[in-house]
Amino acid sequence: MERRIDRAGDGGFVDASRENGAKQPGAEDHARKRIFTTGEAAEICKVSQQTIIRCFDAGRLTGFRVPGSKFRRIPREELIRFMKANNIPLESLEGAEKRRVLAVDDDEQVLAIYATVLSRDARYELRTCGNAYDAGLLTESFRPHLILLDFMLPDVRGDVVCRRLRENPDYADMKVLAISGVADEAQVKALRDAGAHAFLRKPFTTDQFLEAVGGLFDAATRNGDH
Repeated sequence: MERRIDRAGDGGFVDASRENGAKQPGAEDHARKRIFTTGEAAEICKVSQQTIIRCFDAGRLTGFRVPGSKFRRIPREELIRFMKANNIPLESLEGAEKRRVLAVDDDEQVLAIYATVLSRDARYELRTCGNAYDAGLLTESFRPHLILLDFMLPDVRGDVVCRRLRENPDYADMKVLAISGVADEAQVKALRDAGAHAFLRKPFTTDQFLEAVGGLFDAATRNGDH
């Protein structure tokens, strides 16, 4: 039987290396890695290392050289851009990467229920926090694909958080699902205008919650966002 998510207020709900040499990492390592050697990039793109080096030297694939050496390094974002531009599937880069979700809510019971619901699906990896300051730190270190954002945080409103995210190009691919039981239509519009991809109003069921979360991931996969 479906259980309903319905708590009072805006708080929560009740569960209703070296360029030539080092061993190449596996797919799960690629999913976390931020900087790649030309050998790693070649393995991911399924081309020769010399092809990657030629693209790098010609400016088609940008990055940097290790100071004091000839070794080239390629940032993850640039490798993704290169793969998209050349119609190279991202599966080799993402591997078995989990769907990283950051939940931001000052109600610990809400966060616990998010954890319970998402833990039923092994694809999800969840981190939680209770304010915008900690959310900023976790956004940088955890690099979530999706942020579950309570509208009324103790230190700032959700639309302000969205606006800050959109001001940082490194976070351009992160999706935001804003959640509230008290936001009026003008505030919902402010959230969307600030960059929230979807809005979920309380009360809602667990099925509605999972559909909203999964829908954003499915859309991102179709667009190649992560």
